[in-house]
Amino acid sequence: MARPGLKVVLISTYELGRQPFGLASPAAWLGRTGAAVRCLDTAVESPDEEAIRDADLVAFHVPMHTATRLAIALLPRVRRLNPHAHLCFYGLYAPVNEGHLRALGAGTILGGEFEAGLAKLVRRLSGGGNGGQVEPVVSLDRQRFLVPDRVTLPPLSRYAHLNLGDGQRRTVGYTEASRGCKHLCRHCPIVPVYAGRFRVVQPDVVLEDIRRQVAAGARHISFGDPDFWNGIGHAMPLVQALHAEHPDLTYDVTIKIGHLLTHRRHLTTLRDTGCLFVTSAAESVDDRVLALLDKGHSRRDFEEVVRLLRETGLTLHPTFVAFTPWTSLPAYLELLEAVARLDLVEQVAPIQLALRLLIPAGSRLLDLPETLEVLEGFDPVRLSYRWRHPDPRVDRLQEEVQGFVQRAEATGTGRREIFEGVWGIAARAAGLGGRCGPARPPGHACAPNADRPSRPPIPYMSESWYC
Repeated sequence: MARPGLKVVLISTYELGRQPFGLASPAAWLGRTGAAVRCLDTAVESPDEEAIRDADLVAFHVPMHTATRLAIALLPRVRRLNPHAHLCFYGLYAPVNEGHLRALGAGTILGGEFEAGLAKLVRRLSGGGNGGQVEPVVSLDRQRFLVPDRVTLPPLSRYAHLNLGDGQRRTVGYTEASRGCKHLCRHCPIVPVYAGRFRVVQPDVVLEDIRRQVAAGARHISFGDPDFWNGIGHAMPLVQALHAEHPDLTYDVTIKIGHLLTHRRHLTTLRDTGCLFVTSAAESVDDRVLALLDKGHSRRDFEEVVRLLRETGLTLHPTFVAFTPWTSLPAYLELLEAVARLDLVEQVAPIQLALRLLIPAGSRLLDLPETLEVLEGFDPVRLSYRWRHPDPRVDRLQEEVQGFVQRAEATGTGRREIFEGVWGIAARAAGLGGRCGPARPPGHACAPNADRPSRPPIPYMSESWYC
Protein backbone atom coordinates (compact mmCIF):
# COMPACT_ATOMS: atom_id res chain seq x y z
CA MET A 1 0.00 0.00 0.00
CA ALA A 2 1.10 3.56 -0.66
CA ARG A 3 1.75 5.64 2.41
CA PRO A 4 -1.40 7.37 3.71
CA GLY A 5 -1.89 10.71 2.08
CA LEU A 6 0.28 10.13 -1.02
CA LYS A 7 -1.34 12.50 -3.51
CA VAL A 8 -1.36 12.01 -7.26
CA VAL A 9 -2.61 14.39 -9.95
CA LEU A 10 -3.19 12.94 -13.42
CA ILE A 11 -3.44 15.59 -16.15
CA SER A 12 -4.87 15.39 -19.66
CA THR A 13 -4.56 18.41 -21.96
CA TYR A 14 -6.27 17.25 -25.15
CA GLU A 15 -8.03 14.07 -26.29
CA LEU A 16 -10.25 15.06 -29.21
CA GLY A 17 -13.10 16.25 -27.00
CA ARG A 18 -13.41 12.90 -25.26
CA GLN A 19 -13.55 12.17 -21.54
CA PRO A 20 -10.05 10.67 -21.12
CA PHE A 21 -9.76 6.92 -20.74
CA GLY A 22 -6.05 7.67 -20.27
CA LEU A 23 -6.84 9.27 -16.90
CA ALA A 24 -9.74 7.11 -15.79
CA SER A 25 -7.96 3.78 -16.33
CA PRO A 26 -4.79 4.54 -14.33
CA ALA A 27 -6.92 6.28 -11.67
CA ALA A 28 -8.47 2.89 -10.89
CA TRP A 29 -5.04 1.26 -10.63
CA LEU A 30 -3.58 3.98 -8.44
CA GLY A 31 -6.63 4.00 -6.20
CA ARG A 32 -5.85 0.38 -5.41
CA THR A 33 -2.43 1.39 -4.09
CA GLY A 34 -4.10 3.59 -1.50
CA ALA A 35 -3.06 6.85 -3.18
CA ALA A 36 -5.44 9.81 -3.35
CA VAL A 37 -5.94 10.46 -7.06
CA ARG A 38 -7.24 13.63 -8.71
CA CYS A 39 -7.88 13.70 -12.45
CA LEU A 40 -7.63 17.05 -14.25
CA ASP A 41 -8.71 17.53 -17.84
CA THR A 42 -7.48 20.98 -18.82
CA ALA A 43 -9.27 20.72 -22.17
CA VAL A 44 -12.55 21.43 -20.37
CA GLU A 45 -11.59 22.74 -16.92
CA SER A 46 -9.08 25.08 -15.32
CA PRO A 47 -6.18 23.39 -13.52
CA ASP A 48 -6.94 22.78 -9.85
CA GLU A 49 -4.04 24.75 -8.37
CA GLU A 50 -4.63 23.50 -4.84
CA ALA A 51 -4.49 19.88 -5.96
CA ILE A 52 -1.28 20.54 -7.91
CA ARG A 53 0.35 22.31 -4.94
CA ASP A 54 -0.37 19.34 -2.68
CA ALA A 55 0.65 16.60 -5.13
CA ASP A 56 3.53 14.20 -4.54
CA LEU A 57 3.29 13.05 -8.17
CA VAL A 58 2.03 14.95 -11.24
CA ALA A 59 1.64 12.75 -14.31
CA PHE A 60 0.75 14.04 -17.78
CA HIS A 61 -1.01 11.79 -20.27
CA VAL A 62 0.43 12.46 -23.76
CA PRO A 63 -1.34 10.19 -26.26
CA MET A 64 -0.87 12.50 -29.25
CA HIS A 65 1.23 15.33 -30.61
CA THR A 66 -1.07 18.21 -29.71
CA ALA A 67 -1.54 16.86 -26.17
CA THR A 68 2.22 16.70 -25.67
CA ARG A 69 2.82 20.27 -26.79
CA LEU A 70 0.01 21.51 -24.53
CA ALA A 71 1.40 19.51 -21.59
CA ILE A 72 4.84 21.06 -22.11
CA ALA A 73 3.24 24.51 -22.24
CA LEU A 74 1.48 23.81 -18.93
CA LEU A 75 4.61 22.45 -17.25
CA PRO A 76 6.11 25.82 -16.09
CA ARG A 77 2.87 26.66 -14.29
CA VAL A 78 2.85 23.27 -12.58
CA ARG A 79 6.48 23.76 -11.57
CA ARG A 80 5.76 27.19 -10.11
CA LEU A 81 2.88 25.78 -8.07
CA ASN A 82 4.82 22.74 -6.92
CA PRO A 83 8.58 22.61 -7.53
CA HIS A 84 8.99 19.43 -5.49
CA ALA A 85 6.47 17.03 -7.09
CA HIS A 86 7.80 14.08 -9.06
CA LEU A 87 6.96 14.59 -12.75
CA CYS A 88 5.90 11.80 -15.07
CA PHE A 89 4.86 11.73 -18.73
CA TYR A 90 3.02 8.65 -20.00
CA GLY A 91 1.40 7.63 -23.28
CA LEU A 92 2.45 7.19 -26.92
CA TYR A 93 4.39 10.43 -27.22
CA ALA A 94 6.30 10.04 -23.97
CA PRO A 95 9.00 7.50 -24.96
CA VAL A 96 9.66 9.00 -28.41
CA ASN A 97 10.28 12.39 -26.76
CA GLU A 98 12.07 10.98 -23.72
CA GLY A 99 15.23 13.08 -23.96
CA HIS A 100 13.37 16.36 -24.36
CA LEU A 101 10.90 15.59 -21.56
CA ARG A 102 13.67 14.59 -19.14
CA ALA A 103 15.48 17.83 -19.94
CA LEU A 104 12.31 19.64 -18.87
CA GLY A 105 12.33 17.87 -15.53
CA ALA A 106 10.47 14.61 -16.06
CA GLY A 107 11.62 11.95 -13.62
CA THR A 108 9.65 9.06 -15.16
CA ILE A 109 8.69 8.25 -18.75
CA LEU A 110 6.19 5.48 -19.49
CA GLY A 111 4.89 4.19 -22.82
CA GLY A 112 2.81 1.29 -24.03
CA GLU A 113 0.78 -0.41 -21.30
CA PHE A 114 1.40 2.26 -18.71
CA GLU A 115 -1.02 1.47 -15.86
CA ALA A 116 1.20 -1.11 -14.16
CA GLY A 117 4.19 1.21 -14.52
CA LEU A 118 2.32 4.08 -12.86
CA ALA A 119 1.28 1.81 -10.00
CA LYS A 120 4.91 0.72 -9.52
CA LEU A 121 6.00 4.35 -9.57
CA VAL A 122 3.50 5.25 -6.83
CA ARG A 123 4.70 2.35 -4.69
CA ARG A 124 8.30 3.44 -5.25
CA LEU A 125 7.57 7.02 -4.24
CA SER A 126 5.49 5.89 -1.27
CA GLY A 127 8.47 3.91 -0.04
CA GLY A 128 10.66 6.99 -0.11
CA GLY A 129 12.38 6.23 -3.42
CA ASN A 130 12.78 9.24 -5.69
CA GLY A 131 15.94 8.32 -7.55
CA GLY A 132 16.35 7.20 -11.13
CA GLN A 133 13.59 5.44 -13.00
CA VAL A 134 13.41 1.68 -12.52
CA GLU A 135 10.11 1.12 -14.35
CA PRO A 136 10.47 0.13 -18.04
CA VAL A 137 10.15 3.11 -20.38
CA VAL A 138 8.06 0.96 -22.74
CA SER A 139 6.09 -2.01 -21.48
CA LEU A 140 4.01 -4.25 -23.72
CA ASP A 141 3.16 -6.70 -20.94
CA ARG A 142 -0.38 -8.04 -21.08
CA GLN A 143 -2.42 -6.46 -18.32
CA ARG A 144 -5.59 -7.45 -16.53
CA PHE A 145 -7.38 -4.10 -16.76
CA LEU A 146 -9.54 -2.55 -14.08
CA VAL A 147 -12.81 -0.73 -14.70
CA PRO A 148 -11.86 2.94 -15.23
CA ASP A 149 -12.52 5.35 -12.36
CA ARG A 150 -14.16 8.47 -13.79
CA VAL A 151 -15.34 9.94 -10.49
CA THR A 152 -13.09 13.02 -10.46
CA LEU A 153 -13.46 13.77 -14.18
CA PRO A 154 -15.88 16.42 -15.50
CA PRO A 155 -19.32 15.08 -16.52
CA LEU A 156 -19.89 13.78 -20.06
CA SER A 157 -22.01 16.83 -20.85
CA ARG A 158 -18.80 18.92 -20.84
CA TYR A 159 -17.34 16.96 -23.74
CA ALA A 160 -17.94 16.73 -27.49
CA HIS A 161 -21.38 15.54 -28.51
CA LEU A 162 -22.75 13.65 -31.49
CA ASN A 163 -24.64 15.66 -34.10
CA LEU A 164 -27.31 13.59 -35.82
CA GLY A 165 -28.74 16.36 -38.00
CA ASP A 166 -32.03 18.26 -37.76
CA GLY A 167 -30.91 19.65 -34.40
CA GLN A 168 -30.60 16.23 -32.78
CA ARG A 169 -27.60 15.52 -30.58
CA ARG A 170 -26.45 12.80 -28.20
CA THR A 171 -24.19 12.74 -25.18
CA VAL A 172 -21.07 10.73 -25.98
CA GLY A 173 -19.05 8.34 -23.84
CA TYR A 174 -15.60 7.07 -24.72
CA THR A 175 -13.77 3.82 -24.08
CA GLU A 176 -11.01 1.63 -25.51
CA ALA A 177 -11.23 -2.08 -26.26
CA SER A 178 -7.62 -2.42 -27.45
CA ARG A 179 -4.32 -0.57 -27.83
CA GLY A 180 -1.49 -0.72 -30.30
CA CYS A 181 -1.77 -1.97 -33.87
CA LYS A 182 -0.70 -4.94 -35.96
CA HIS A 183 0.33 -2.69 -38.83
CA LEU A 184 3.44 -0.62 -39.51
CA CYS A 185 2.25 2.47 -41.39
CA ARG A 186 5.32 4.69 -41.67
CA HIS A 187 3.71 7.91 -40.46
CA CYS A 188 1.86 6.38 -37.50
CA PRO A 189 2.99 7.35 -33.95
CA ILE A 190 1.86 3.97 -32.60
CA VAL A 191 4.52 2.04 -34.51
CA PRO A 192 7.65 3.27 -32.65
CA VAL A 193 6.10 2.11 -29.36
CA TYR A 194 4.10 -1.03 -30.23
CA ALA A 195 6.10 -2.21 -33.28
CA GLY A 196 3.24 -4.16 -34.82
CA ARG A 197 1.70 -5.53 -31.62
CA PHE A 198 -1.61 -4.79 -29.95
CA ARG A 199 -3.17 -5.51 -26.58
CA VAL A 200 -6.83 -6.00 -25.67
CA VAL A 201 -8.87 -4.66 -22.78
CA GLN A 202 -10.89 -7.52 -21.33
CA PRO A 203 -14.54 -7.51 -22.54
CA ASP A 204 -16.06 -7.48 -19.06
CA VAL A 205 -14.05 -4.33 -18.24
CA VAL A 206 -15.14 -2.60 -21.47
CA LEU A 207 -18.80 -3.48 -20.94
CA GLU A 208 -18.80 -2.32 -17.32
CA ASP A 209 -17.09 0.92 -18.31
CA ILE A 210 -19.79 1.53 -20.92
CA ARG A 211 -22.53 0.52 -18.46
CA ARG A 212 -21.37 3.20 -16.04
CA GLN A 213 -21.16 5.83 -18.76
CA VAL A 214 -24.68 5.01 -19.91
CA ALA A 215 -25.83 5.49 -16.32
CA ALA A 216 -24.08 8.87 -16.43
CA GLY A 217 -26.03 9.93 -19.53
CA ALA A 218 -24.14 8.54 -22.54
CA ARG A 219 -26.33 7.65 -25.55
CA HIS A 220 -23.45 7.04 -27.94
CA ILE A 221 -20.05 5.41 -27.37
CA SER A 222 -16.91 6.27 -29.29
CA PHE A 223 -14.37 3.42 -29.35
CA GLY A 224 -10.87 4.89 -29.43
CA ASP A 225 -9.01 1.77 -30.57
CA PRO A 226 -6.40 2.60 -33.24
CA ASP A 227 -8.04 -0.18 -35.28
CA PHE A 228 -11.15 -1.83 -33.89
CA TRP A 229 -10.64 -4.85 -36.15
CA ASN A 230 -7.03 -5.62 -35.21
CA GLY A 231 -8.61 -8.41 -33.18
CA ILE A 232 -11.94 -8.99 -34.88
CA GLY A 233 -12.61 -12.06 -32.72
CA HIS A 234 -12.45 -9.74 -29.72
CA ALA A 235 -14.34 -6.83 -31.27
CA MET A 236 -17.43 -8.42 -32.79
CA PRO A 237 -18.63 -10.43 -29.75
CA LEU A 238 -18.08 -7.25 -27.75
CA VAL A 239 -20.44 -5.09 -29.83
CA GLN A 240 -22.98 -7.91 -30.01
CA ALA A 241 -23.01 -8.12 -26.21
CA LEU A 242 -23.17 -4.33 -26.03
CA HIS A 243 -26.19 -4.20 -28.32
CA ALA A 244 -27.96 -6.98 -26.43
CA GLU A 245 -27.65 -5.00 -23.19
CA HIS A 246 -28.20 -1.50 -24.64
CA PRO A 247 -30.25 -1.87 -27.85
CA ASP A 248 -30.78 1.89 -28.25
CA LEU A 249 -27.12 2.80 -27.77
CA THR A 250 -25.16 3.82 -30.86
CA TYR A 251 -21.39 3.78 -31.34
CA ASP A 252 -18.56 4.54 -33.74
CA VAL A 253 -15.24 2.83 -34.45
CA THR A 254 -11.98 3.33 -36.34
CA ILE A 255 -11.05 0.61 -38.84
CA LYS A 256 -8.31 0.36 -41.47
CA ILE A 257 -9.32 0.41 -45.16
CA GLY A 258 -7.71 -3.00 -45.68
CA HIS A 259 -9.61 -4.54 -42.76
CA LEU A 260 -12.91 -3.16 -44.04
CA LEU A 261 -12.27 -5.01 -47.31
CA THR A 262 -10.95 -8.23 -45.78
CA HIS A 263 -13.76 -8.50 -43.22
CA ARG A 264 -16.55 -6.99 -45.32
CA ARG A 265 -18.95 -9.75 -44.24
CA HIS A 266 -19.02 -8.19 -40.77
CA LEU A 267 -20.18 -4.76 -41.94
CA THR A 268 -23.84 -5.67 -41.56
CA THR A 269 -23.16 -6.75 -37.97
CA LEU A 270 -21.68 -3.34 -37.25
CA ARG A 271 -24.78 -1.70 -38.69
CA ASP A 272 -27.21 -3.98 -36.90
CA THR A 273 -25.54 -3.51 -33.51
CA GLY A 274 -25.78 0.27 -33.60
CA CYS A 275 -22.64 1.49 -35.38
CA LEU A 276 -23.37 4.86 -36.96
CA PHE A 277 -20.07 5.61 -38.62
CA VAL A 278 -16.59 4.27 -39.24
CA THR A 279 -13.50 6.48 -39.24
CA SER A 280 -10.76 5.24 -41.55
CA ALA A 281 -7.35 6.70 -42.37
CA ALA A 282 -7.56 6.91 -46.16
CA GLU A 283 -4.70 9.48 -46.06
CA SER A 284 -4.42 9.99 -49.84
CA VAL A 285 -5.83 9.08 -53.24
CA ASP A 286 -2.33 9.07 -54.73
CA ASP A 287 -1.02 5.51 -54.94
CA ARG A 288 2.62 6.65 -54.77
CA VAL A 289 1.99 8.52 -51.51
CA LEU A 290 0.06 5.54 -50.12
CA ALA A 291 3.04 3.30 -50.93
CA LEU A 292 5.50 5.68 -49.26
CA LEU A 293 3.30 5.76 -46.15
CA ASP A 294 3.04 1.94 -46.31
CA LYS A 295 -0.73 2.12 -45.84
CA GLY A 296 -1.40 -1.29 -47.35
CA HIS A 297 -4.26 -0.09 -49.56
CA SER A 298 -4.70 1.62 -52.91
CA ARG A 299 -6.96 4.34 -54.23
CA ARG A 300 -9.13 1.65 -55.78
CA ASP A 301 -9.44 -0.05 -52.38
CA PHE A 302 -10.55 3.22 -50.80
CA GLU A 303 -13.19 3.79 -53.45
CA GLU A 304 -14.44 0.23 -52.99
CA VAL A 305 -14.79 0.83 -49.25
CA VAL A 306 -16.79 4.00 -49.92
CA ARG A 307 -19.18 1.92 -52.03
CA LEU A 308 -19.38 -0.97 -49.55
CA LEU A 309 -20.19 1.17 -46.54
CA ARG A 310 -22.74 3.23 -48.45
CA GLU A 311 -24.51 0.07 -49.65
CA THR A 312 -24.46 -1.33 -46.10
CA GLY A 313 -25.94 1.80 -44.58
CA LEU A 314 -22.85 2.86 -42.66
CA THR A 315 -21.29 6.31 -42.87
CA LEU A 316 -17.59 6.49 -43.67
CA HIS A 317 -15.55 9.32 -42.17
CA PRO A 318 -12.25 9.23 -44.09
CA THR A 319 -9.24 11.09 -42.75
CA PHE A 320 -6.42 12.43 -44.91
CA VAL A 321 -2.88 13.70 -44.76
CA ALA A 322 -3.63 16.18 -47.51
CA PHE A 323 -0.15 17.73 -47.76
CA THR A 324 3.02 15.65 -47.93
CA PRO A 325 6.44 16.32 -49.50
CA TRP A 326 5.19 14.29 -52.47
CA THR A 327 1.83 16.04 -52.99
CA SER A 328 1.81 18.26 -56.09
CA LEU A 329 -0.74 20.97 -56.83
CA PRO A 330 -2.49 18.74 -59.42
CA ALA A 331 -2.51 15.89 -56.88
CA TYR A 332 -4.19 18.09 -54.28
CA LEU A 333 -6.84 19.08 -56.82
CA GLU A 334 -7.24 15.39 -57.58
CA LEU A 335 -7.95 14.72 -53.88
CA LEU A 336 -10.64 17.41 -53.86
CA GLU A 337 -12.10 16.04 -57.07
CA ALA A 338 -12.27 12.54 -55.56
CA VAL A 339 -14.00 13.82 -52.43
CA ALA A 340 -16.57 15.61 -54.60
CA ARG A 341 -17.07 12.77 -57.10
CA LEU A 342 -17.53 10.19 -54.34
CA ASP A 343 -20.04 12.49 -52.61
CA LEU A 344 -17.95 12.63 -49.43
CA VAL A 345 -17.98 16.39 -48.89
CA GLU A 346 -20.28 16.19 -45.86
CA GLN A 347 -18.36 13.16 -44.52
CA VAL A 348 -14.92 14.78 -44.46
CA ALA A 349 -14.14 17.17 -41.60
CA PRO A 350 -12.78 20.33 -43.30
CA ILE A 351 -9.57 20.27 -41.25
CA GLN A 352 -8.70 17.04 -43.08
CA LEU A 353 -8.23 19.08 -46.24
CA ALA A 354 -5.52 21.16 -44.54
CA LEU A 355 -3.42 18.65 -42.59
CA ARG A 356 0.32 18.60 -43.22
CA LEU A 357 2.38 15.44 -42.72
CA LEU A 358 3.83 15.29 -39.22
CA ILE A 359 7.18 13.53 -38.80
CA PRO A 360 7.78 12.96 -35.07
CA ALA A 361 10.85 11.48 -33.44
CA GLY A 362 11.12 7.75 -34.10
CA SER A 363 8.96 7.84 -37.24
CA ARG A 364 9.49 5.09 -39.82
CA LEU A 365 9.37 7.85 -42.43
CA LEU A 366 12.95 8.61 -41.44
CA ASP A 367 13.95 5.32 -43.12
CA LEU A 368 12.99 6.68 -46.54
CA PRO A 369 15.51 8.45 -48.79
CA GLU A 370 12.54 10.41 -50.16
CA THR A 371 11.96 11.83 -46.67
CA LEU A 372 15.60 12.63 -45.95
CA GLU A 373 15.75 14.69 -49.14
CA VAL A 374 13.29 17.26 -47.73
CA LEU A 375 14.13 17.31 -44.00
CA GLU A 376 15.50 20.45 -42.37
CA GLY A 377 16.19 19.16 -38.87
CA PHE A 378 14.24 18.41 -35.70
CA ASP A 379 12.28 21.21 -34.06
CA PRO A 380 12.15 20.62 -30.28
CA VAL A 381 9.41 23.21 -29.87
CA ARG A 382 7.12 21.59 -32.43
CA LEU A 383 8.31 18.07 -31.45
CA SER A 384 8.64 17.13 -35.10
CA TYR A 385 11.02 17.28 -38.04
CA ARG A 386 10.76 20.32 -40.27
CA TRP A 387 10.34 19.69 -43.96
CA ARG A 388 9.91 21.94 -46.97
CA HIS A 389 8.06 21.02 -50.14
CA PRO A 390 10.16 21.17 -53.33
CA ASP A 391 7.42 23.39 -54.82
CA PRO A 392 6.99 26.46 -52.56
CA ARG A 393 3.47 26.96 -53.93
CA VAL A 394 2.34 23.79 -52.14
CA ASP A 395 3.53 25.03 -48.74
CA ARG A 396 1.82 28.38 -49.35
CA LEU A 397 -1.37 26.58 -50.36
CA GLN A 398 -1.34 24.50 -47.19
CA GLU A 399 -0.99 27.59 -45.01
CA GLU A 400 -3.78 29.39 -46.87
CA VAL A 401 -6.15 26.40 -46.72
CA GLN A 402 -5.49 25.85 -43.03
CA GLY A 403 -6.12 29.49 -42.19
CA PHE A 404 -9.30 29.56 -44.26
CA VAL A 405 -10.67 26.37 -42.71
CA GLN A 406 -9.96 27.51 -39.17
CA ARG A 407 -11.67 30.86 -39.73
CA ALA A 408 -14.65 29.28 -41.48
CA GLU A 409 -15.20 26.65 -38.80
CA ALA A 410 -14.97 29.31 -36.08
CA THR A 411 -17.92 31.12 -37.67
CA GLY A 412 -20.04 27.98 -38.07
CA THR A 413 -19.75 27.75 -41.85
CA GLY A 414 -21.07 24.46 -43.25
CA ARG A 415 -18.86 21.73 -44.64
CA ARG A 416 -20.04 22.14 -48.23
CA GLU A 417 -19.41 25.87 -48.22
CA ILE A 418 -15.95 25.35 -46.70
CA PHE A 419 -15.17 22.71 -49.32
CA GLU A 420 -16.14 25.07 -52.13
CA GLY A 421 -13.91 27.74 -50.58
CA VAL A 422 -10.98 25.34 -50.41
CA TRP A 423 -11.66 24.34 -54.00
CA GLY A 424 -11.41 27.96 -55.11
CA ILE A 425 -8.17 28.54 -53.19
CA ALA A 426 -6.57 25.41 -54.70
CA ALA A 427 -7.73 26.20 -58.21
CA ARG A 428 -6.29 29.72 -58.02
CA ALA A 429 -3.00 28.34 -56.67
CA ALA A 430 -2.83 26.07 -59.70
CA GLY A 431 -3.55 29.00 -62.03
CA LEU A 432 -7.09 27.90 -62.89
CA GLY A 433 -8.91 30.97 -61.64
CA GLY A 434 -11.05 29.00 -59.19
CA ARG A 435 -13.51 27.85 -61.85
CA CYS A 436 -13.95 25.29 -64.58
CA GLY A 437 -12.97 26.19 -68.09
CA PRO A 438 -10.69 25.41 -71.01
CA ALA A 439 -7.60 25.70 -68.81
CA ARG A 440 -8.85 22.98 -66.49
CA PRO A 441 -6.81 19.77 -66.79
CA PRO A 442 -8.93 17.02 -68.37
CA GLY A 443 -10.45 14.58 -65.90
CA HIS A 444 -10.95 17.06 -63.07
CA ALA A 445 -14.50 17.75 -61.95
CA CYS A 446 -15.79 21.13 -60.88
CA ALA A 447 -16.77 21.88 -57.30
CA PRO A 448 -19.75 19.72 -56.25
CA ASN A 449 -23.10 20.82 -57.54
CA ALA A 450 -26.49 20.88 -55.84
CA ASP A 451 -27.76 17.87 -57.77
CA ARG A 452 -26.03 15.31 -55.56
CA PRO A 453 -28.13 12.31 -54.45
CA SER A 454 -30.43 12.91 -51.50
CA ARG A 455 -29.07 11.16 -48.39
CA PRO A 456 -29.97 11.15 -44.69
CA PRO A 457 -28.08 13.63 -42.47
CA ILE A 458 -24.47 12.64 -41.77
CA PRO A 459 -23.72 11.89 -38.09
CA TYR A 460 -20.52 13.49 -36.84
CA MET A 461 -18.82 14.61 -33.64
CA SER A 462 -18.91 18.26 -32.62
CA GLU A 463 -15.11 18.19 -32.37
CA SER A 464 -13.16 17.18 -35.46
CA TRP A 465 -10.65 14.37 -35.61
CA TYR A 466 -7.15 15.77 -35.27
CA CYS A 467 -3.79 14.55 -33.96
